[in-house]
Parts: sequence; C-alpha cells; structure tokens
Amino acid sequence: MAQELALRRFVGEQIVRNVPTKILIARTMSLDTIISTTSLGQAIDHIPQGIAVFDARMRLVMSNTRYNTLLELPTALQKLGTPLFDIALFLGDRGDLGGGHAARLAIERINLLTASPIIVTQWLGKDGQTLEFHSSRLPDGGLVITITDVTARVKAERALEQINLSLEGRVAERTATLTRVNTELESARAKADAANHDKTRFLAAASHDLLQPLNAAQLYTSTLIERAKSTDLADLANSIESSLTAVEDIMSALLDISRIDSGALKPAPAPVAARDLLKRIEVEFGPMARERNITLCIVPSKTTVLVDRSLVGRIIQNLVSNAIKYTNPGGKVLVGLRRRGNRMRLDVIDTGIGFNKDQHRLLFAEFSRLERGARMAQGLGLGLSIVQRLVTALGLTLDVDSAEGRGSRFSLFLPATRTIRPVTEANPAPVEVNFGTLGLKILCVDNERAIIEAMEGLLSHWGCDVRSALSLKQIDKERLLEGWYPDLVLMDYHLDQTSGLDAIEWLRHNLGGHLPAALVTADRSPAVRALAEERGIAVVTKPVKPAALRAAISGLANQGRSLGKRIG
Repeated sequence: MAQELALRRFVGEQIVRNVPTKILIARTMSLDTIISTTSLGQAIDHIPQGIAVFDARMRLVMSNTRYNTLLELPTALQKLGTPLFDIALFLGDRGDLGGGHAARLAIERINLLTASPIIVTQWLGKDGQTLEFHSSRLPDGGLVITITDVTARVKAERALEQINLSLEGRVAERTATLTRVNTELESARAKADAANHDKTRFLAAASHDLLQPLNAAQLYTSTLIERAKSTDLADLANSIESSLTAVEDIMSALLDISRIDSGALKPAPAPVAARDLLKRIEVEFGPMARERNITLCIVPSKTTVLVDRSLVGRIIQNLVSNAIKYTNPGGKVLVGLRRRGNRMRLDVIDTGIGFNKDQHRLLFAEFSRLERGARMAQGLGLGLSIVQRLVTALGLTLDVDSAEGRGSRFSLFLPATRTIRPVTEANPAPVEVNFGTLGLKILCVDNERAIIEAMEGLLSHWGCDVRSALSLKQIDKERLLEGWYPDLVLMDYHLDQTSGLDAIEWLRHNLGGHLPAALVTADRSPAVRALAEERGIAVVTKPVKPAALRAAISGLANQGRSLGKRIG
C-alpha cells in the first residue's frame, strides 16, 4: 500500500509540473507493482509525455495514449506483450530510424536504448517534429521509455543560436570596422602630427630668416627716428617703425600659435618671485605708456608663484600690451597681485574703451577685433587668442570683467608657494637709463653685415664707442681688441662657424671671465634661453626694440661696474 501511495504521489507531481518523466518510478519498484496499480495506469494517460514500460524480455507491459500517438503506432503494436523489436522494426520500415536495412536499424536502436542505465536521444518524427527519448533500465532488467515533443524548445534554441551567431557576426563586423577606423585615425593623427612638426620647423626656420632683415630694418629705423627728431622726416620714420612692428607682431603671433598647437611648448613650472615678472613689465612697457601719455602703475609684491616664467610672462605681456593699446591718452593701466585662497590673482586693469557682454565671446577668437579697438590700434586680433591657448596649456584660469566705455579687468590666477625659495632670474630686468651721455665701449658680433651697420649707427648715436665684426676670425685677424677693452658684448647666436654662446666663452677666456655679454638672437626657443641663463648671459630677441636694447645694455653696464669694484 505504501509503494502504491508513493507511486501516485510521484506521478501527480509530474502531472502538476508538466515536465518529462525521465524515470517513471523508483528503480526499486518491481513490474508486478506497476501492473497491479491499474488506477495509476489510467492517470498516466493524462501526462503530456508518452510513456512505455517493457519487461526484462523487452515486451510491452504498459503504454499510454500519448506514447502511441507520438509514434503513430498501429493498434496491433499497442497490445501488451508486443516485443520492443517489433515496434523498432515498424519504425525502421517507415523510415523513422534513417536509411538502411530495417532489421539492422531496429537492433541498433534497441542496443542504444539498453546500453546504459539512462539514455537520452532525439530524432525527427514523421511530421517533422523533434522527439526526445529518455530510456531508463529498471532493477529487474526492464525498460522505461518516455517520449517528449521538444519541437518548440529546439526551434527556440536554434533561433537563439542564430541570434547569437548573428550578434557575433555583427560584433565581429563592427569590431573589424572599429579597428579599421582606429587604424585610419591613428594614421591620420600621425600624418597630422608630422605635418604640425614640419610646420613648426618651417615657421621656426622661416621666422629666423625673416627676422634677420627685419631686425636690421628696425635698427636702421630707430637710428633714423633718433636723427629725424624735429624734422619733416620724423613722421615718416615713425610710420616705418609702426609698419615694421606690425610685421614683427604678426610673425611672433603665428610662431607662438604654431608652437602651442603642435605641443612644442612644454611648461616647466618653478618658484618665481612676482617682483621679477612685474619688473620686466615695467621696463618693457614703461616707454610705450609714457609715449601714449598713459599712467602705468605696477604694484610691488613680495609673493612667490609657481609658474613657467617664460610662458606666464608672455601672457602678462599680451594683456598689458592690449591694455595700453586700447586706453585713451590720459588713462591708467594698473598691474598687481592679490591673494585669493591658495592662489594669487594677477590683475591687469585699464580705464580703456572696454566692451559689453555680447562682445565677450569675440575677444579670444582668432583674427577677431572689436570695431572701436580696430579704429584705435593696428593688429590682427591674435594677442588674446594666444593668451587663451597659453592659459589652457598651463592649466590656469583667466577671468574677464569689463564695461563698455569704462575699462576692463583681466585676472590671471596663479598658484602661490611659500615653502620654496624662488629661483633668482639670471638676468634680472634692468632699469632704463639715458644713453646719450654714456661712453660705453661695445663689441658687436653678427654674421649679417646689414645688422652690424644698423647696430653701429644706433649705438653710435647713443654716444657709444662701437667695434663690430662678422666672426671671431675677423676679430682675431684684424686685431680689433688690441688696446681696446669692451665694457660689454652684443653677440648673435647663429654665427657661421660657431654658436654665439661659445664665442662669448672664447672672448671671456681671452679678455677676462667677468666680461658682461648679451645674446642677440631671433631664436626664441626655451632651450637657447636656458643655456644662456646657465652661463650668466642676457638674451635680447630680434627684432631688437630700442627700449629693450637700452635696458639690456644698462643692466650689463651696471653688472660690469659692480664686478669691477669687487675686483678692485
């Protein structure tokens, strides 16, 4: 009675769950028990799976309606006692077991079903459906077979497989496309980098070659201006100088933009005394402000900031230059620093023409100038574009505040530092002096004869005793230094047979190690400036501005006097 209850419970669970009955009953039950449970046989007819039980001699003991229907067995093969071989032979003759001799196929099928305790196989039914067979051996040697129509499941699996294959194909295709695009982008970027590099090299070489005659022209013009004062030629000379200055500004701007965009400018932050930055502004722009009748006020500061001296100096130069350009005579320009948290805010404030908020976005656009500004001063509208590029490259912040007709404030935020001593500038900005009364002996060396002649004319007009040469070889051959000791040397960097730095070292070795010297060069690379600073040599960039040249000469002269006193 307990076995029958267990059997009923098991079959009931299968009916409720509607899952294949892999093993009809626990293998510990005998066929006699199965046969005796006639009510159980009736219940099995309601299971959606086909079920058949064969005894140890492989004769049919029981089968349900679903089994007979799925196999489409004739009535004769549904009778109890029917050999499994007869059923397999019928299926073989009908072609369900594949091609070949029916008897051989029937034997192979029976051997497959009885080879192991549990066997799971599939085949295609007569109507094309997929049938899954579960065969399980019973303890007394009998066999239980269940058949499940898994057509829907197989179709779903195949559809899923096709979807996976399609997805894999699309993924592979898109991966290949992405790889190809990345390769093309990498190639394009490499070409662009090479083009930028070539452009930078070309502009550097071209600017050097162009700046040489431009430098000579500006020196000639400066001499002409000095000599044409209070004459009818004064206005003409000033116009020539303005035109040359405009050419220089354009070339410098294009070269700076090229270096920034190509990544050639590599920031090198270091502790810098703010007074050094501000002093250079005072020296460089003081004459320009006085000439325009503008008050330039530099607020002293003892702060130390962590910046790239050269690049930040260029930002400040452009901001101050713009402030002076666009301020009317009688106006003011203020430059100073204020602490804001852990940063210093460098303000450039002017009482100039200003601009409204709608014009703000036009300020930093290349070749864009406001109408009022274009009427006041010449230019291409590249100065603030360079400022923005440098600010971005250095990771700094620039704020702008302005009111039309009332002036502007440009605020550059710089990181402050207190724990590190600032690096002392090798060639601090000198104060401007009047050269008309000085009797300085100056040696000029440049491989361009036009520059030599123009420099001689300007320095002679300033009351200097000038000797010049195209090379060290000429100095030695013509014995230019016999009985004549220069107070300072102005040396070109790119000489025909050596560099200007090495030439200065040669002169110091022969004339005395304390000989003050300045490198006058069109090469504006940080590397050249760094090499000069290491050797205590000032740098004056071509085209030479008279105010900058005067300031440099003044500093070198003071340096020579101080050294002479210490030695004496």
